[in-house]
Amino acid sequence: MTDEQALKVNAEEIVNVLCMKWGTKYPADYVNRLYSMVARNMQRKFRFVCLTEDSQGLAEQIESFPLPELSVDLGGPERGWNKLAVFAEELYDLKGKVLCLDLDLIITGGLDDLFDYPGEVMIIKDWIKKDGTGNSSVYRFEVGAHPEVLSQFEASFDEIKQRHRNEQEYLSAALMAKDALVYWPDHWCRSFKRHCIKPFSFFVARETEMPEDTRVLVFHGKPDPHEAIAGVSGKWYRRFKPATWVAAHWH
Repeated sequence: MTDEQALKVNAEEIVNVLCMKWGTKYPADYVNRLYSMVARNMQRKFRFVCLTEDSQGLAEQIESFPLPELSVDLGGPERGWNKLAVFAEELYDLKGKVLCLDLDLIITGGLDDLFDYPGEVMIIKDWIKKDGTGNSSVYRFEVGAHPEVLSQFEASFDEIKQRHRNEQEYLSAALMAKDALVYWPDHWCRSFKRHCIKPFSFFVARETEMPEDTRVLVFHGKPDPHEAIAGVSGKWYRRFKPATWVAAHWH
């Protein structure tokens, strides 16, 4: 197959974009906005799937399936453990590559490259930790390729939650042990509070600006996108002026 033929096959392939929604932290509107952002920034055909226990209010273009059940009682603080359910051997009728996106982010550039970038499991290299941990706000995997991630978690949950603070720490460690984890290029996935708020002073509200060639801007922790637009940081030491430019993407 020539390079030109391979590009044509890639362009015609239907790919999967997936998100998960549980609890009451984010309403259906966050899912609908995520779908719209993906649709504006994808050239190839895609399925957009939401795994949720409440599909009310989702746009008609969004496919929804029940949130997969884990065989362990999670209990305790919310640590994102539900996200590991996607590593089951079968995930409804999904096949092939899946790009998983958290709800608290905005799409600011083309996503097609995220399906073509080589690697078994792609993830953001965490902006704080230096031990190889990934940030799972944006990751890509192949359905059924690593069922051991889920089976080991369910078999040893009590031990795992003692060693790992959350889902992404465990996921990263499990995949690094198999040499299966690859990181996105740094400039593709950025953090709003780490890369967009200009340094100046704890006490003066700062300007914000998005770095060039950002494909996905992640709002981990606080603020969420709607708060960033209003200039609400959630922290006294992280004051910034309303980031009204976020609204140009978050719709």
